[in-house]
Amino acid sequence: MESLRMIENWPVPTAAAAVVRADGTVAGSYGPADRRFPLASVTKPLAAYAALVAVEEGAVELDEPAGPEGSTVRHLLAHASGLAYDAHRPAAAPGTRRLYSNAGFEVLGDHIAKATEIPFAEYLRQAVLEPLGMASTDLPGSPAKDGVSTVADLARFAAELQAPRLLAAQTLAEATAVVFPGLTGVLPGYGHQRPNDWGLGFEIRDGKSPHWTGASSSPRTFGHFGQSGTFLWVDPEARAACVALTDRAFGPWAIEVWPALTDAVLAELRA
Repeated sequence: MESLRMIENWPVPTAAAAVVRADGTVAGSYGPADRRFPLASVTKPLAAYAALVAVEEGAVELDEPAGPEGSTVRHLLAHASGLAYDAHRPAAAPGTRRLYSNAGFEVLGDHIAKATEIPFAEYLRQAVLEPLGMASTDLPGSPAKDGVSTVADLARFAAELQAPRLLAAQTLAEATAVVFPGLTGVLPGYGHQRPNDWGLGFEIRDGKSPHWTGASSSPRTFGHFGQSGTFLWVDPEARAACVALTDRAFGPWAIEVWPALTDAVLAELRA
């Protein structure tokens, strides 16, 4: 895809990207597809997917207690548990605000590890990474932010997010629709959003502005970006997904170039 060549002009030492169609085929790629990059918060959709497999296997239930009092697995996945950003302490009552929380995903990982009697990183490997052939991906630390992967592996995950094999289609549809509608909160790097819509581990674009996806991205677009300069989005209207990994921390450069790339990719797909 010609649009991916825009990455040549990004102010980063190294970048790699791929576009994946809904049928799982790679429409185009750019850069070192097999280079491993730190994912930062793009780890969260992988962790969430493992959690949803655990729900389907009956190891946990979405509405069972987990985290602070009054919180559930569903609250933790949807950043609605009330836990603070990086501290294991409540900052709000569950279900009242969208408090983006690394701590919430760490509590979730511990909860699933206890329920399955398998360390969370190993559960992720068995439930998601191995079945999808993501051999270059692993989780050496926090399920909120410590994943490491390649564009080639995340392209496999992007295909799964468009035609699920590991989850029922209904489960994925629920995970990528708004959970606890109407909650306001801060989208890291982009300020206060009213509402700040999320699904179960996936951020949902809706009408958010500003946003890291494109002006032409559909409201149904879902995905995640990471502070290590990484993103993964799926646009169901475009029937495509895009992955980009870099080795430069998120900042004003990303706010400038990411939406332009997304709009160029979507325009090329439409053409």
